[in-house]
Amino acid sequence: MARNRILIADDDEELAQLLRDFLTREGFDVVIAHTADAALAAARAQAFDALVLDVMMPGRSGLDALRELRRESALPVLMLTALGEDIDRILGLELGADDYIPKPCNPRELAARLRAVLRRVRGEGGDTLTDLHNGPIWLRAASRSVTVDGRPLSLTATEFDLLALLLREAGRVVSKERISQSVLGRPLGPFDRSIDVHVSNLRRKLGDAPDGGSPITTIHRSGYLLRQLGEAA
Repeated sequence: MARNRILIADDDEELAQLLRDFLTREGFDVVIAHTADAALAAARAQAFDALVLDVMMPGRSGLDALRELRRESALPVLMLTALGEDIDRILGLELGADDYIPKPCNPRELAARLRAVLRRVRGEGGDTLTDLHNGPIWLRAASRSVTVDGRPLSLTATEFDLLALLLREAGRVVSKERISQSVLGRPLGPFDRSIDVHVSNLRRKLGDAPDGGSPITTIHRSGYLLRQLGEAA
């Protein structure tokens, strides 16, 4: 089996080397970049399966790099954020990061998070994915693509799996805890707003339902519900 190629962007040379050594032993091929510009250049020049991106780097920040990357690529991204920096985490998720992990990070947890996001990209684990349809929204499993009224959407791996779960459960409330376990592959932590931000991003990309409202409804203290939208016009 081919080894997954991971790009690590972090200006902390000692930490980056530690993570590369550990991930290499875990079966990954790892390339290191120490600036955001170097990471963007590497991501454009080579094929990677995922990017581990530090928020705080000299010169251009990891958030700026992520903003630029998302204009041209849906490469899965795990953000490295300083412990307690909730604003950076939320901004990273809003810009299209698939998940985050706080620094100082445990290499074993990073490997587990990477495997989780790569399984999602390959459509492995969880419920068997089939083509799904709700009103103007069409999700096609084989190509992992989504269209709304025939318009293709550019979704991250996390957004795609979130939509797939909501489509399977259309008309029913899905709890945040279930979404976190199914989509992120981890329990929902206290004060964790990751799911809220991913839903907000997905709402924005889906646009309005045929009746002018949002296709996704927030159910207070319960979770989220994708409305039954009927047939597309």
